[in-house]
Amino acid sequence: MKEKKPTIAIMYDFDNTLCTKDMQEYSFIPNLGMEPKDFWEECNEFSKSEKMDSILTCMYKMIDKSNANHNSIKREDFVKLGREIEFFPGVEKWFDLINAYGEELKLNVEHYIISSGIKEIIEGTPIAGEFNQIYACEYYYNQNGTAVWPKMSINYTNKTQFLFRINKGVFDVSNNCDLNRVIPENERHTPFTNMIYLGDGMTDIPCMKLVKDRGGKSIAVYKEGQKNKVDSLLIDDRVDFLSQADYREGSELYNIVKSIMMKIASQNTLEEIHKEHMNNIEGGKAEFDC
Repeated sequence: MKEKKPTIAIMYDFDNTLCTKDMQEYSFIPNLGMEPKDFWEECNEFSKSEKMDSILTCMYKMIDKSNANHNSIKREDFVKLGREIEFFPGVEKWFDLINAYGEELKLNVEHYIISSGIKEIIEGTPIAGEFNQIYACEYYYNQNGTAVWPKMSINYTNKTQFLFRINKGVFDVSNNCDLNRVIPENERHTPFTNMIYLGDGMTDIPCMKLVKDRGGKSIAVYKEGQKNKVDSLLIDDRVDFLSQADYREGSELYNIVKSIMMKIASQNTLEEIHKEHMNNIEGGKAEFDC
């Protein structure tokens, strides 16, 4: 019988975590003839005046501005925008490196995106195929293929539901029944102790804290020279580590993730030894010999 490898899940925010800025700023906003600063200010003002969720506001404004430019949004247009995304150093080779190290440790490594960005744009990037699931904001398209309504909106706090989907192995976002069903810890797809979460800031705090509190590890990444922006996350006990967003082999981030994976593998080995010892005791009980 083939030995089942323990599964670990590495979960990533996208904007400012894997790519260098908000994904709309590469091509989408410039194509509107706007500066990113002006677009986000308009979104913030509209959100406040209408008492509207900030992520839904952004999704609405993307459609509204495009229509005003007589340029309706189609799915393929978003996917094309993904080609313009710029990643932090090492991102495109990161997954092969981490998967190979997982093989050395006899771990099954899975990668997930949990992002408030646009799923269709992420799907157009060269790394889209590296992920077991991409959870991000998504549009519903009408019979003409035009974006008309938010199909999925992922904000600060509802990001956490996807941790539980990964934990329980309930990946279909329309399946809430199994998500809320009681599943014994030893039957879950990925224990929280086998989770690593990478994010850059405010929208990731609920996920970072939840993973950390349940025995996994959370890492806040930052741009070169901007460590001060995430220092408070460590001071306030919301993350385990801070690291520059450098995904190259030998970087601090690479070594931190490798060390966490090594710890998970070692813990799993100890648990298997313990189970084996217990199984070797007849009936699971023994008298203490004085």
